[in-house]
Formats: sequence, structure tokens, C-alpha cells
Amino acid sequence: MGLTNCLRFITSTILCLWVSTALVHAESPPIFLDWTISYSHRAPLGVEKQVIVINDQFPGPLLNATTNDVVNINIHNNLVDPFLMTWLNGVQLRRNSWQDGVQETNCPILPGHSWTYSFQIKDQIGSFFYFPSLLFQKATGGYGAIRLNNSPLIPLPFPHPYKDLDILIGDWYNTDYRMLRASLDVGNGLPDPDGILINGLGPKQAIFEFEPGATYRLRISNVGLKTSLNFRIQGHVMWLIETEGSYTVQKDYNNLDIHVGQSYSVLVTAKKQINCISFYMIASSRFTQRQLLGLAIIRHPGSAEAPMGPITPGPATYDYAYSMSQAHAIRWNLMVGAARPTPQGSYHYGSINITRTLILKNGVMFNGHEHRYTVNGVSFVHQDTPLKLADYFRLTDASYSSIIPDTPNGDAFPTFGTSVVEAVYRDFFHVVFQNPRQYIQTWHLDGYNFFVVGMEFGTWDESKKAGYNMVDAVSRSTVQVYPFAWTAILVKLDNQGLWNLRSQNAENWYLGQELYIRVKGVGEEDPSTIPVEDEAPIPANVIKCGQAIL
Repeated sequence: MGLTNCLRFITSTILCLWVSTALVHAESPPIFLDWTISYSHRAPLGVEKQVIVINDQFPGPLLNATTNDVVNINIHNNLVDPFLMTWLNGVQLRRNSWQDGVQETNCPILPGHSWTYSFQIKDQIGSFFYFPSLLFQKATGGYGAIRLNNSPLIPLPFPHPYKDLDILIGDWYNTDYRMLRASLDVGNGLPDPDGILINGLGPKQAIFEFEPGATYRLRISNVGLKTSLNFRIQGHVMWLIETEGSYTVQKDYNNLDIHVGQSYSVLVTAKKQINCISFYMIASSRFTQRQLLGLAIIRHPGSAEAPMGPITPGPATYDYAYSMSQAHAIRWNLMVGAARPTPQGSYHYGSINITRTLILKNGVMFNGHEHRYTVNGVSFVHQDTPLKLADYFRLTDASYSSIIPDTPNGDAFPTFGTSVVEAVYRDFFHVVFQNPRQYIQTWHLDGYNFFVVGMEFGTWDESKKAGYNMVDAVSRSTVQVYPFAWTAILVKLDNQGLWNLRSQNAENWYLGQELYIRVKGVGEEDPSTIPVEDEAPIPANVIKCGQAIL
């Protein structure tokens, strides 16, 4: 057999194996979960407040699924407010934005009511989290970890860890979320947080028991509202392996900047027990006037309750150059497969022709004494009928959506609008986020991963394309944009539906810094006639509101 024929035979065998594996796993029993959303009084930082719990847990239960699993989660809303849960802090929900759980795709679950989310995990692995998307409720909990595991026949590209541990880090406010929201509504900015939590617990409250010499996979997510955090473990080195569903080039780190909404996986090998010593796990605030510390404790059997010695310092608080340099070093691992056996590097994103370029500039507008946040001069306003329903039923609310300009217009006055970018299925977008403000921004796109091809200080122009990484840029769904800097991404819009692009800074998002991308196939203008193979049909249990109930 010649070399060419041999390679064809091997490729065919791999594809057949993948198809058979997918078919077998697609027949796995569906996952059914029953979650009750309610209030509980907790005091993570010593000040009691009303916290949103799920099945009386804070953080909420782990959502543990595998590629191709079908997941059904029945949500009972026992709050006094409407509620929505979004899974799309990384979970892509292939062609099914009906299950996104954000304000323009779903009507809320009313108090005392229930609704079942139903979706399939498609071609995806990795570490993510879920959280409430309405009414600033994320400020009071309701979040939890998501693990998407490899199909059993696709090996991990690293030694199998002794255990997986979910680490949810984030800033925390002792003030009730309703008061925070009311303050934003009258024009006040979000104050500095009161502290940092690790797995819903205050300093030195979270305890992790490590076996000497064992290797652990830590799935770390920044679930906070606005604060970038630096994560590190006293006396240990972290081996970065994955971020938001992409396997990275494996590299050692002493500390790792994790920005709001981002998730990473690292391997950590516990030290062999030396004189019964414990160690600190540290999450410290970045780019804040007052440094805040989240501390957990790692213990070995028989070790002392409190670690010895000083807390391991992180990078200088306002060292943006250090943080950007670290971001540049995180690369896509081209040689390994993730949800599929074919190597990630077999997808040559750098050879795809760009269909359209968007330059999105975050800004501020003032309306009397109040302020709002904008994208290209437009501050997003929500309608009574979610756009997804208005589109489907061809309601007049659909005409309320405004087409946001592809580039900033510096001469135009900021305005209000329900911003939508119209896109054709399989378009390949080049998006540049330009941040002219003195604080860091983080952006997230539901339904997709994108390639982070460029990130620099200054103002973007066409000449910057020459420096893009068109080979092994990391693929992820949430990316930071440093002060007075820009970040460029490439994304193939191969997931039909209506998808949210938002600031992950909760204050900015709440006050208008978001838009939607409406992805449709050619000739599929009437959503009610779209074939099911192109987009999932409207759910039988869909909640209707606004004009949709008339």
C-alpha cells in the first residue's frame, strides 16, 4: 500500500471510529436534573445576606456531562422575581439558541413556575459555568460549575488526574443585589467589592484535601461581577492544559490571570508531605486600588490546619504588560484532538476568507444624571417581547431591532437601540474590540468559540493585521481587552440562531453594553419554516410573553 493510500485508509478508519463512537454515545441515557431556585441567608464574608441557592447549595450543583449527551434541567423558580439561567458561558448549544437563557431569547420563568431546559452537548469538551442572567441576580449567587467530558474512546492528551476539582472564584458584595441594581438605575457606578470568594466561601474557609504526590485537575472559573483575579497555589506549579473547551499548549505557570467570565484547567501535583505543612490557594484582585485576597487551604493527611509562612505574592497590581504577555503565551495545541479524534490544528482558520469586519468600541453615554454604556454609540434596550419570539411569530417587536454600525461613528450622538447584527450562516467574521477606557473589559459571545488573533495596546488599524497569529491562536468564548488597547478575534458563524455578544462586566452589561448576532441561512427569512437540521424548532414548552401571548 502506497503512502497516500495508507494515509487515506488511516483517515477513513479514524472518521469511522468517530462516527461509531458518536452514534453509540448519542444513545446514552438522557440526563435529567431537577433544580429548585430559592433564597437562603448566608454570610460568606461575615455579613449575612440573602443568597440564591440551587437545591439549597451555594454554589449550585455540578452539571457533569459528556460530548453528545442530551441534558434536561427542570428549573423551579421559588424566588420572588422572574428568573433565567444561562448555560452559555461557553456551552455552545449547537443550532439551539432557544435554550440560551438570556433576555432576548427566552421569556423569564415567573415566580412559582417551572420550566425545563433541554439541549444536546455537541462536539465540545471543557470547563465552564452557568449563572442567572436577569436582574443582577448573579451578584447574589445562583451560579455553578459545568464539566464537559471527553467521549470515553477519545483519550485525554495528558496524564489522567487523580481527581477533578471545580474552583469557582469571584468578587463578592455584602450589599443586597436589589440595592446594587437600584443604585445602578439612578446613575451610580458599582462600588469596589467587599472581598473574594472561593467556592462560595470567605478567606480560609474552603478546604481541599490533597494526597501527597497525586495530580489533580483544577477547573477554575472567574464567576465574579467585574474583578480580574490572579490565581496561584503556594509552593506549587500549575500545568495549563485547557481553556473554555480548547486544549492549550501545555506549559507551567506560577500564577494565572483569570478575567471575569473566563475558565481554565490546570494540573497540579501535590507536594510529597514535608513536615505536615499546609498550603494556601490564592485568588487576588488585579487592577484594583485595594488588593483583595481570596484564600483556601490545601491540606495533606495529618498536616497543620494553617499554612506556614507568608502568602505567595502575585504580579504587581497594575502591571497590565505582564498580564498581556501572559495572554500572548497561551496557544492552541495543534497536535491533539478534543471532542473529536482529529487534531485541533486540522482546522486551518488562518486560510478562511474574511466575510466582514466589525470594529466594536465600548463607550459611555449620559442621560441627565444617569449614565449608560454603549457599543459603537448604541446602548441596548430590551423590548417586552424577546427578539427570538418576535422573529418567530413575525411580530412588530421584531422591527424594533436596530442595525448597529460596523464601525464607531465618533461624530454621532450616543443613542438607545435594540442592537442586532445580521449575519449569513457560515460567514467568517473579523471582530475588533477597541477599549478607550482606563479599566479592563471582558467580552463574551454565546454559541461560539473564536480565535484570539491579536491583542495590543493602542488603537487598531488595518496595519495591525500583519501581526496577527494565524496559526495557533487560542480558541475560546471570553476574551479580555486591556485599557487603551484592542483585541481582535476571528469567528466562523456556523451556529444558526440569535446569539448574545456582551460585556462580562456585570455593570456594563446591565446598563446596555451588549448586542445580538442574528445568524440565518440564505432563503430562511421565515423562522417558522427553517428545517430542523438547520436550526432547532421552537420548544413545545416555550414560555410566551409580550406580544407573543396575544
